[in-house]
Order: sequence, then C-alpha cells, then structure tokens
Amino acid sequence: MNPRTWLGGRLPLLGDRRARAHVRRLWLHYGVFWLGAIAVGLVAVAYAKLIDFGYQMFLHYAGQRPWLPLLVTPAVGAASVWITRRLFDGSEGSGIPQVIAILHGPPELADRLLTLRVLVGKILVSFLAILGGFTIGREGPTIHVGASLMYSLRRLYPKRFRAIRPGVLERRLALAGAAAGLSAAFNAPLAGIVFAIEELTRSFESRTSGVLITAIIYAGVVSLALQGNYVYFGTIDIGSQLPRLLAPAVILIGVVSGLSGGFFCWLLLNTRRWMPAALVDLRTRQPVLFGALCGFVIAVVGVLAHGHTFGSGYAEAQGMLDGKGNVSALYPALKMISMVGSYLPGAPGGLFAPSLAIGAGLGNTLHMLLSPMQLTMLIALGMVGYLAAVTQSPITAFVIVIEMINGHALVISLMATALIASRVSRMFAPPLYEALSTRYHTDRH
Repeated sequence: MNPRTWLGGRLPLLGDRRARAHVRRLWLHYGVFWLGAIAVGLVAVAYAKLIDFGYQMFLHYAGQRPWLPLLVTPAVGAASVWITRRLFDGSEGSGIPQVIAILHGPPELADRLLTLRVLVGKILVSFLAILGGFTIGREGPTIHVGASLMYSLRRLYPKRFRAIRPGVLERRLALAGAAAGLSAAFNAPLAGIVFAIEELTRSFESRTSGVLITAIIYAGVVSLALQGNYVYFGTIDIGSQLPRLLAPAVILIGVVSGLSGGFFCWLLLNTRRWMPAALVDLRTRQPVLFGALCGFVIAVVGVLAHGHTFGSGYAEAQGMLDGKGNVSALYPALKMISMVGSYLPGAPGGLFAPSLAIGAGLGNTLHMLLSPMQLTMLIALGMVGYLAAVTQSPITAFVIVIEMINGHALVISLMATALIASRVSRMFAPPLYEALSTRYHTDRH
C-alpha cells in the first residue's frame, strides 16, 4: 500500500477526531456552565414573578378583610413546616447556609441539599409562605435554587471526568449557580461575583474565575432581557455636594445598624438562651404547632403595623426612598419581630430583602436626629449597614446596595457604614450564614 495514500485517507479522520475532542472539552469546560447560567436566569425571573404574584394575592385578601391574616397566616405557618419536613427536607431557611455547607463540607452533603426535589420545595413552600404574609425574601432561595439547578448538570459529565478530582466539579457548579442566582435576583452581576468570593468561598481560584464570571454575567443578561434594564430600587438623587453631617451620620448609622443586626443574629443563633423553655420544647417536639404560633405572631404584628410588616418589605423600602413611606418610627423593631417569627419555624425564605427594609426603616427613624441630611441618603446608609450587620459580608452588602440604587456617589460612605456595622455585629455573634451552615455537618434530627 502506498504510504501517502494511507496517510491521506487517515489524516482527515484524525483531524476530525481531534476537532470533536476539542469541541467536547470546550463544552465540558464552558458550555455546561453557560447553559446552566442561562437556565438559572430563566428560573430566577419566573420565581420572582411567582413570588410577586403570591404577595399581590395576599394584599388582595388582606386589603378586603384585614382580620383574615389572623386565621390564614398561622395556617400557612403550620402547613409550611409540615410540608417542608415531610416532603422537602433540606429546603428550609434562606438556602445560603446549605450552599456554604456544601462548599466546605463533605461531598455527600450535596446529594441531600442540592437535589431537584429541594429546588421544587424551595419554590413551592416559599410561595405558600408569601401567600400567608411571612416576612421573607426571594434572594436567598434564588441562590439555593441556582446552586441546585447547576449541580444537577453534573450528569452531563462522564463519570471518568468527575472521578479525576471527586467533588471539585460539583462544588464549582454549585458555586457558579449560587452566584448566578444572586446576579439574576437583584439584576446585579458585580454583587454576584463579590458574593461568591466573600461569602461563599472566602477565596478565588484563578482556574475557575473566568468560567464563574461569565456564568454570572449570562444569568444577569437573561434577567436583563426578560425584565428590562432596571435598577432594583431605582436611582436616588443626592446632588453633587455631600452634607457636613455625613461623617457623624455614617458612624451613628453604622453603630445602630450593627447593634440591631448583631442582636438579630444573636436571636437566631441562641434561641435556647432567650426563648422560654416551654417554647423551646414546643419547637422541638411539635414543630407544626410552633409554626402556627409563629404565624399568629406575624399576623398580630402585621395587623398592628397596618400591614407594613408583611412580605419582604420591598414596597416599604421603595416608598421610603421615594419620600412616600408612611411607616412609623417603630417599623424596624416590628419588622424584626416578624422576621424572627418567619425564620424560626424553618420555612423556606430569605433574609436579604427584609434586612434591606429594616435598614431603610432605621435610616428613616434616624432622620429625626439628622434632619438636615437628605432622607434618601440616610435610608441608603441604613440599608447597607443592616445588611452588612446580618451577613457580616460588608463588601457584598455595599456592592449590592450600590447596584440596587445606582448610588455611586455614596461609594465611600456606604463602604464605611458597612465596615462599621459588620464589625459591631461581630461583637454579638459570629457570621450568621457560616454558623447556620455548621448544623448541616451533623444529623439535624
């Protein structure tokens, strides 16, 4: 046989094989992540619309019969706890502690906490909770949903590919999905990147940074395409001249929000130290009844507050930023009570949006002491301060707020407030999400 003929007939085949192998490597390295990010963006937008629809339904029936939440909210509290424990164990809470536990714990945790069953439960039960007026946000659940969705895509990889470094691929998928979820939820890609570095991993691997960033951007682009180029709370106008009281205001709001946010974290992490023994026993032995009791507390507080403490608090925060809010000076305290009551039973729901609402309320209340300053400026400082105090992730907090209000003129002030609040909060309790994540390293039952 002529060697040239033989080589001429085989070289194109060899080239095709190499090309196919190269395309397959690109698909496994980039394509799956990008596909997952697009899916996360679509699910995040659909989930946001579902939660908004559920809250509108709550406002409709509560507006017609203001006493009805006294019956519905306890029933929803009991049902949420029962459904979560019986059908969707692992979907409770905000979801961020679960993601952190997976990223820093044994690989088998992911198979229990990042399943499609948990994804469905997170969406359905949080929708039920918002129908009852629970004080929950959708951002934390979106992070959990994004991580679960991306983690499920590991099946697209051959087993031999996953066996090279067991658990590494799964963690990268979960990390990308969680960060993409935050990006899509707030329409804040930069916040998603910072959140992945500061809160979830505490590090940044150069080998995965490019893939992670593009996944976050893709999720943000999907959200942008479906919901338009919007700013979460709109753009605030603070003018070109900063007030003389800005420095004292930053310190005051940083300390106040740090104290209140740290106290909130302490309440969640030390229930046995402040709850009566009878309630602790009820929560352990009869969690469904405890959920109903928490729902009743949420309903009573909501009725007394004329409905302002129900839901995530987005409308109230937006109203305060627009100068149209009619909440009282007690709004932050009442909202915190409702927030604690919403989280203790274990129903799915996030802390981000309610924390922003409480922070806005703190800024609104402190305006009585700092009346020469613009109200919107104080509200923005309160939002970043309380969020930083609850999460103890100051960089993530001020990046989120900057992107949500387009407040680039306040970058230094927001950063300083976040750092002060985070440091004060740490005097009361360790980082909340990290502390909660350790509970998943052992059997919770």
